Amino acid sequence: MAALAPSPELLNALHNKATQLRINSVRATSEAGSGHPSSCASAADIVAALFFSVMRYDPQNPKALNSDRFILSKGHAAPLLYAAWAEAGLFPTSDLLKLRTLTSDLEGHPTPRLPFVDMATGSLGQGLSVGVGIALNAKFVDKLDHRTYVLMGDGESVEGSVWEAAEVGRQHGLDNLCAIVDINRLGQSDPTMLQHDMDAYRSRWAGFGWHAIIVNGHDLSALLKAFDEAARTTGRPTVLLAQTYKGKGISFMEDRADWHGKPLKKGEETQRAIDELTQQLRPNSGAVQIHKASAPSAAPVTIGTIPPPPYKLGDSVATREAFGAALEALGSVNPLVVALDADVKNSTYTDKFGKKFPNRFFENFIAEQNMVGAAAGLAACGKIPFAATFACFFSRAYDFIRMAAISGSNIKLVGTHVGVSIGEDGPSQMGLEDIAMMAVQPNMTVLYPSDGNSTYRLLEAAAQHKGMVYVRAGRPKTTVIYGQDERFHIGGSKIIRESASDVLTIVAAGVTLFEALKAHDQLKVAGIAVRVIDLYSIAPIDRTTLVESGRATQRRILTVEDHYAHGGLGDAVLSAVSTEGIAVHKLAVREIPHSGKPEELVDHYGIGVRSIVEAAKRIIK
Repeated sequence: MAALAPSPELLNALHNKATQLRINSVRATSEAGSGHPSSCASAADIVAALFFSVMRYDPQNPKALNSDRFILSKGHAAPLLYAAWAEAGLFPTSDLLKLRTLTSDLEGHPTPRLPFVDMATGSLGQGLSVGVGIALNAKFVDKLDHRTYVLMGDGESVEGSVWEAAEVGRQHGLDNLCAIVDINRLGQSDPTMLQHDMDAYRSRWAGFGWHAIIVNGHDLSALLKAFDEAARTTGRPTVLLAQTYKGKGISFMEDRADWHGKPLKKGEETQRAIDELTQQLRPNSGAVQIHKASAPSAAPVTIGTIPPPPYKLGDSVATREAFGAALEALGSVNPLVVALDADVKNSTYTDKFGKKFPNRFFENFIAEQNMVGAAAGLAACGKIPFAATFACFFSRAYDFIRMAAISGSNIKLVGTHVGVSIGEDGPSQMGLEDIAMMAVQPNMTVLYPSDGNSTYRLLEAAAQHKGMVYVRAGRPKTTVIYGQDERFHIGGSKIIRESASDVLTIVAAGVTLFEALKAHDQLKVAGIAVRVIDLYSIAPIDRTTLVESGRATQRRILTVEDHYAHGGLGDAVLSAVSTEGIAVHKLAVREIPHSGKPEELVDHYGIGVRSIVEAAKRIIK
């Protein structure tokens, strides 16, 4: 049943809200001396309709359990978002004049320092994936009836990640998800490719299985009708294709190509724009009423303790396999744990979790960008998402990882099939830069377990840790060297071979740890005593143990890693001990590798037992 037509008083009130949003966006950007007022102006009617008529939310508690969620994917229009929340009463409108200053959280692009922001935006093409994650949580995990709205720009809809999200949204039937494309015709440097070819936009979105509605983005009555139609659409997500004009309402800015990212000059130019907008305010407007969502009581979450790892000393198991077992065990005791994969679940072993907890497992197919973005959306809803794929394919999603780090997102990434030790698949499948890629991000924890029991325990630690974690898991089977009761903590390491006469410390992790152990035995026969450290936590790193061991072994450390030389384990160790006069020698993969048997590749590329023994003898000579 269609909604009743809005009253003239309501339409006048919404028009005035949109006009006030434009005025406040102009004032804020002019005061800041930078920003995107023209991009705010094109979407002001859309935001006014959503915030002051359509969405159900608590203005004082943006993340209330059943509140509708709004994501500004076109993050450069941040002043419009801030103005909307100020108009809703969350903070004084006077705060808008602190835009883009060091002392304010009203930054140039939104970040989750603000309570109404779920994910940092501004790197375009990411908001829809985050919206997919939030909608997945509501529909399948928490089973809530709130809706998620994502406002995108027409320029950003060229990004491939948008279409990854469109595919996955359709695949999961996310009828609680509504995207809005602000089709204002103008990009940053040129008109957009389709400009105002609205039928072309509709055919593209409809071709991806979305319910596509063309609407005049400045007609509030038409917008309200379209949002109502979206809410009544079942079985698939909806997109509103809103034809708008950049700089709407300001005569000398409207639909002009030279105004992107330019504030109005303080003084006469700003006042001229504000005067024009003020004259557009209408009399006889009614009062808007923000609709609050129903407030279901949050069910208490009971988190149990996972059972001990299932592996005995001497067992042979791949760390990727142990990851799958640990994830399944975590899912059994922690209902907040969810999992995502990118069509490799039978290689990453997330299929174990998926079969047991189908409502908490989300297949993304070959769409790694969307997988990471959706994981961030799920994390914004309080879940603990584990997203897994081959380590090398996380490079496809690296911008999402970067933005998740800026957001302080509580996502856990698991990269399998690392290094030359994967064997015959060749260099395109070998994660050889992933440690460098992950460790450079702020507050990122990087873990690299070597056997089944350490993997199991470090997965448990990752779930308990608040913040981003990357776990590096290997393809080949390795021998279980730690007992079931052995404990591992983030920021730690294990000295697994040592003596009072050690003359060199060998630091390794993953498959090279076992090469280091074999080298230890060969060197011992030759009368050379060496210490071996399992550096399972690369970031944060166990500096104390490394420095103490380096000092105890004549200030010599040799690192060995199945990773490129730059930015990996060796560089992490070097950074940790460099101020202590300890020499660090690095064995790593130093050229683009070839296909071959895992054991011959490890040997050929200089990270096997032969190379370790030779390097150790050379160092101590």
